[in-house]
Amino acid sequence: MRIAAPIEIGPLDTNTQQAVRDLAAAAEAHDGVAPLSEQPLLHLGTDAEWLTHVVAHSKFGSTIGYVQIDRSGETASAELVIHPDHRRNGHGRVLLRTAERDATLPSRSGEPGQHGKHLRVWAHGDLESARGFARAAGLSPVRELLFLTRPLDAAASSDAADSPRLPEAPAGYRLRTFRPGADDDAWLRVNARAFATHPEQGRMTLDDLRARQGEPWFDPEGFFLLVPDAGPDAGPETAPENNPDPAAFQWTKTEPGQPDDARDGEIYALGVDPDHQGKGLGRLMTDVGLAHLTRTGAARAVLYVEGDNAPALATYERAGFTRAAVHVQYARP
Repeated sequence: MRIAAPIEIGPLDTNTQQAVRDLAAAAEAHDGVAPLSEQPLLHLGTDAEWLTHVVAHSKFGSTIGYVQIDRSGETASAELVIHPDHRRNGHGRVLLRTAERDATLPSRSGEPGQHGKHLRVWAHGDLESARGFARAAGLSPVRELLFLTRPLDAAASSDAADSPRLPEAPAGYRLRTFRPGADDDAWLRVNARAFATHPEQGRMTLDDLRARQGEPWFDPEGFFLLVPDAGPDAGPETAPENNPDPAAFQWTKTEPGQPDDARDGEIYALGVDPDHQGKGLGRLMTDVGLAHLTRTGAARAVLYVEGDNAPALATYERAGFTRAAVHVQYARP
């Protein structure tokens, strides 16, 4: 007889946060794809009204399952993982039902982050086991996030003479790197405009940005802003009136600890302000990111893009990217 594990709902203490990370690592080693994306891992220590943590324990007390429900957007989003040794015993169904109840309970206050929302559940890698689980639960695909890759000439970074130069900014613009603290608010504004319809990226807050600045991979030298050029008589760049919001940005990410001959560098976020679109700035900032990642010795460039973002897909296809994997969100009709 299958007996679902007991569950615990509430904030995670430090030990449980580590247990969830260990659980995710075990699932990734088994499946070949990480079951939890960056945002839920950053939120393991977050205790907020719009976020719910649910942990499943074995009869011996070990952490064998976890689901996080984020209700901060128009729809609720969940990411779920079960330990490989404890699958097909009903634990996933229990966590899914718990997540659905948490998301869809009638909202009392009507404030953002409350309940009463349709739930979407991520399946990273869209493995056959995940598709079968979704079908059995009556869930259908509603969104695709594509993982694209292209090789880089890592050898070029070892020779300064052959190291690729960053593309020059077009007339009327300057290219510079991000200044933590000084550029935070301006970047958040243009990010919100560039990703106004994106369910996650466009909702990034100052706390989200600061959390990423605290990660070991963060490097402002790999975070580029294309800003309108106010001209030589504009005065000091540090003056707010002489520091307009960026027209476009390119944020790269390289996780530390990768093998030198097989390092991935990510085009982490690329955006163009709607007021500056139609000028080829997306292609320019893609080239900026690729040149920077090559200079740092990355062997492969990677990125994530929405499956229905035709303009971005066309830009990345022209830059030599090809599809390597897909992540899917499932929901009830």
